[in-house]
Amino acid sequence: MQDFGFVFAGFFVGFIVGLTGVGGGSLMTPLLIFFFGIKPHLAIGTDLLFAAFTKASGTVSMARQKLVPWRVVASLCAGSIPASGITLWVLNNVGPSDPDVQRVMTFTLGIALLLTAAAMLYKAIRGKQAPRSLDNDYLGQATKARHWALPIMFGAIIGTLVTLTSVGAGAIGVTVLMILYPQLPLSRIIAADIAYAVPLTLVAGLGHASLGSVNWPLLGLLLAGSLPGIWLGSRLVHKTPERVIRSILSLLLAWAGSKLVFA
Repeated sequence: MQDFGFVFAGFFVGFIVGLTGVGGGSLMTPLLIFFFGIKPHLAIGTDLLFAAFTKASGTVSMARQKLVPWRVVASLCAGSIPASGITLWVLNNVGPSDPDVQRVMTFTLGIALLLTAAAMLYKAIRGKQAPRSLDNDYLGQATKARHWALPIMFGAIIGTLVTLTSVGAGAIGVTVLMILYPQLPLSRIIAADIAYAVPLTLVAGLGHASLGSVNWPLLGLLLAGSLPGIWLGSRLVHKTPERVIRSILSLLLAWAGSKLVFA
């Protein structure tokens, strides 16, 4: 019966991701911890590989449509991948199942959920700020950040956050990209956010697997549910009040984050 629950959880998260573009980590990790009693380090490690597999398919689709600004992806990866490696090295030395490490991961997860809730609410209120299209002649200029070091710095922050909590590459990443690249069309911002998250979550997930922090049978059940969920959600995306859904989700994530921070 619990196996069916995991499949349904994967379907639910996949459906929400397909419907709103909200990062799966901000939903899946709290579900695994609160509703299924999975230990934080196992929930985070398993969810990282879950995110890598689900976002890889989205990256392939967007790359075929030539929506991915690879220059932006490379700048973010230059900061996020090394930061993830350093974080994994620290976890390897102290042990991810150590009670003190568990408390740090739980507290950091709570902060990440609160940040994600704030970013999601910001997008729900402000709406789509970036232009929908852009002439190719100006695309090169639009992919230049305000300063070359900013994407690397923010990439490092998000890389550390994602490796510790599996949260941050979704709503937080999109918000950061909208600030760093204000002239980039929204479709390309979303494509960049999904594309750079694939190598980051894969590196972080495999690192957690080497530490024994991945539940492989659980991962299979979650993926079995998420794939049809994403398919269904992506087909209903134009028939739902996105701002209302994002606002409700932001309140739920704020509640979950507060519970973790003040537990």
